[in-house]
Amino acid sequence: MTNKYVIAPSILSADFSRLGEEIRTCEAAGADWIHVDVMDGHFVPNLTMGPFIVEHCRRITNLPLDVHLMIEKPERYLEAFAKAGASGLTVHVETCPHLHQTLQDIKSLGCKAGVVLNPGTPVGALESVLHLADLVLVMSVNPGYSGGKFVSESFARVAEVRKRLDAIGSSAWLEVDGGINPENISRMRDSGATAFVAATAVFKHPQGTAVGIKALRDAIARVETR
Repeated sequence: MTNKYVIAPSILSADFSRLGEEIRTCEAAGADWIHVDVMDGHFVPNLTMGPFIVEHCRRITNLPLDVHLMIEKPERYLEAFAKAGASGLTVHVETCPHLHQTLQDIKSLGCKAGVVLNPGTPVGALESVLHLADLVLVMSVNPGYSGGKFVSESFARVAEVRKRLDAIGSSAWLEVDGGINPENISRMRDSGATAFVAATAVFKHPQGTAVGIKALRDAIARVETR
């Protein structure tokens, strides 16, 4: 993966009756990662996929699998997801009382360690673990369902996280997830994000998945050539 900016389609909006085809289309269209949203119906009001789906995705693609654990007590499932083929495991500040240890455990399993902030959680909650993070994910919707309402304050929150990462010389990816589309991805890039999760903008694009990915990539490129 050589792109400076990562496009990570979230299969939450994919057609699961054609999941293999959907993932292969993303890969052929230039997606960098495949984002897998895991929800437990407790931490967020929805139930989605588990290690079995991650294992299925791993058989389909060699792209990194960016696994986002929106679940309570994620430490119980780290090994299962790692064995299933996750490339990175991202956990929420809000669900991990022993966050420092959880990130270390993720790394010990051979996965990239990521940490997530919900829209209502202060950026300062990251301070003690930023040096451990390979990825920081800022949620730009309240999590639970694809197509949630974009939280406009997210631009400032991304900029604040970027400032803190730069201050410690971190090379972590700064990812944003929720309502990302060609109209706002440029501003997110300018705010400091380097990885962009997109669900509806990719899988529900009226001209198809490949066009959705291209539209996002083109929007980023236009920012870079101003």
